[in-house]
Amino acid sequence: MSHILVVANETVAGPSLIEALKRRAAGKADLVTVLCPVSYPHEGYVVYEDTRRAAAGRRLDRTLAALREAGIKAHGLVVEADPADAVRDALAMLDPKPTEIIVSTHPKERSGWLRRKVIDRVRGVAHGLPVEHVVVDLKAEGGESNVLVIANETVVGEPLLAKIRERAAAGPASFLIMSPQSDPTAGDHPEAERRLKRALSQLRGEGIDVHGQVAHPDPFSAAMEAVHDERVDEILVSTFEPLSSGWLRKDLVERLRKETGVPVEHVVVERTFTEAPA
Repeated sequence: MSHILVVANETVAGPSLIEALKRRAAGKADLVTVLCPVSYPHEGYVVYEDTRRAAAGRRLDRTLAALREAGIKAHGLVVEADPADAVRDALAMLDPKPTEIIVSTHPKERSGWLRRKVIDRVRGVAHGLPVEHVVVDLKAEGGESNVLVIANETVVGEPLLAKIRERAAAGPASFLIMSPQSDPTAGDHPEAERRLKRALSQLRGEGIDVHGQVAHPDPFSAAMEAVHDERVDEILVSTFEPLSSGWLRKDLVERLRKETGVPVEHVVVERTFTEAPA
């Protein structure tokens, strides 16, 4: 019995992966199983971590629907595991056993999985099964963009929220808001968490795909950690006005433009702004 095991997260709903699966499975695959490993940041306090699982679930549902529409028997799971660990567990548990494995990633320059050598590690746990690597360029295919937002006290400022709404309206996008704090090892950051939860609740209530975390105290380091861990297509940096912003005195915006090579936009929030009543 032919059984294709597919491992993909953000690229799972990519048109090129779906078409590749249709060609591969048509007429010869009895079953396709799709695994979506959900990745969480290695550092920082994650707020509303269920949003990542929910987003992965929506992408998986679209893929399964497209495969079933093509007459392919398909099912899938969202798993909270490293991709290689997910494959090892699936090979031990699935019945019938997979006969081949397909791993889908972003292109090399935007893929955290490739930086972590996921393909080699999957081959290491595949017990000799053929492993194919499929590259999905969502940017070229008009897919969803990942937008990194760096903001601390300004995260609930209306200029930033308006910019996020504007970007969401311009085209499919998922937002990760990172709020650098003075002591990321502390168990609680009540004020930062309150602000971040408020911003996330407001944006999610408007249908925007957004999640967030309290992060490394240095905003440049926090941003670069995110760029290393996952695909980042655009960056929004929110600060107070130049005379009040330590981040701007450290030339944060230009440093990120130079080091990341992605578009970086700066949003200014006046220090006099007040949060709306709860």
